[in-house]
Amino acid sequence: MIKVLSAKQIKELDAYTITHEPIASIDLMERACKAFSSWFTERFDPTVLVGIICGTGNNGGDGLGIARLLSALDYSVRIWIIKGGTAESDDFKINLSRLKVDVTVIEESVSDGMFSSCAVLIDAVFGTGLSRPVEGLYARVIETMNQIKAIRIAVDIPSGLSADSTSVGTIVHADYTVSFQVPKLAFLFAENYAYVGEWFIVDIGLSKSQLKEIETNQFLLTRKSINNLIKPVKRFDHKGKRGHGLLIAGSKGKMGAAVLASRSALRTGMGLLTTHVPGCGYSILQTAVPEAMVDLDKSDSCFTTFPDISTYDAIGIGPGLGRETESAEALQQLLNAVTAPLVMDADALNIMGEHRELLSRLPSGTIVTPHPKEFERMAGTSSNDFERLTMQVEFSKRYNVIVVLKGAFTSITSPDGKVYFNQTGNPAMATAGSGDVLTGVLTALLALGYSPLEAAQVGVWLHGLAGDVACRKTGRTIIASDIIEAIPQAFEKIC
Repeated sequence: MIKVLSAKQIKELDAYTITHEPIASIDLMERACKAFSSWFTERFDPTVLVGIICGTGNNGGDGLGIARLLSALDYSVRIWIIKGGTAESDDFKINLSRLKVDVTVIEESVSDGMFSSCAVLIDAVFGTGLSRPVEGLYARVIETMNQIKAIRIAVDIPSGLSADSTSVGTIVHADYTVSFQVPKLAFLFAENYAYVGEWFIVDIGLSKSQLKEIETNQFLLTRKSINNLIKPVKRFDHKGKRGHGLLIAGSKGKMGAAVLASRSALRTGMGLLTTHVPGCGYSILQTAVPEAMVDLDKSDSCFTTFPDISTYDAIGIGPGLGRETESAEALQQLLNAVTAPLVMDADALNIMGEHRELLSRLPSGTIVTPHPKEFERMAGTSSNDFERLTMQVEFSKRYNVIVVLKGAFTSITSPDGKVYFNQTGNPAMATAGSGDVLTGVLTALLALGYSPLEAAQVGVWLHGLAGDVACRKTGRTIIASDIIEAIPQAFEKIC
């Protein structure tokens, strides 16, 4: 896994590397400049006119070093330095003295068309050390940058963006952000996408040994970390050893959710599946998912009862369930009786949101998989994504559950206060039924013997990766069934 560090921790890691490698700070800056330039030259050829806008701190020093390197590679480079009252850092001064290209100094006025000749603008105004909103001359320059029809690329972090808290004021709207060594927490939230764009991490050689020692509760999942969790398929396994799961899903008009969850559970490798549905879903399930056994509710239209649950290895509940009064009562009874690992999604969570007293009945280790609105119904409103993450962590601690908050970088929180961000998946997965597929995947993994936290990590990665596989096949649009069919290929890519 990749650690997600605070701005303070990154600064301390820089300082440790400089002291203990040892390496001069200007030479460490040169590594960063080379790493950025390498990323840049792989994507842009020398025919583009590159504008680099620099502050006078170390981020500006990065910009000057990048300008020198690109110029040496025959890129046409124009450089602007903003002198708005911020002191020049020592490394900025050194890189300025090394530069053989003319610079334009911005001290007072900013013209609207100042950067209009450039096809690419590189933002090197402020880095992670900025602790206040951008204003004055700097704000006017950034506003002008944002108005230009050019590709904007931020060095390490978009100028004006806070790495660790919600941001206010003027901020560069980057199309790409090339960040050094580790991702910043701000990159993982929807509220910052307009500023960060697509982000990439480049290695600048900060101390790996010290990075291992730094304590954090925030991590980015990787293929390697997921691969280490995958359980092998044994030669003499049979369906009785691959887990028997129960899915409680569907209601009149919403049987498709039960079908999708059932199919995805079986595709993920569950040995035996029983799906509990209302009477109206009997023929639908028997026809659409012949591999599943069907258990019928007493009601023809919604969830009101459940079978003997003592024999199941895992239970998933919620897809298409509906929110009838009888369903809420049956859910309460299930929570009182369940001993097997449990996944709760969709209407099961909506019922919890309407009856918050049920939250205290959640069995320890339950996986809840809300989207942001469902989480809000259970935990309350938040003013920004950082506050919501804090609430998510506290929710996991308070109720001793795993929360899988679905989104572009799905966040998984555990009762010990740790957060794991997923990085598979794509916008095409924002389609009806995608969450039902995830419920089936998670229920299957629990039935196969994964712990709740392992199931959550493997499940969101596998689900997102299947979405990526499906998207490559079909293009920009997919349906939930495409994700299910891609699960086997996703498993192959992990292993």
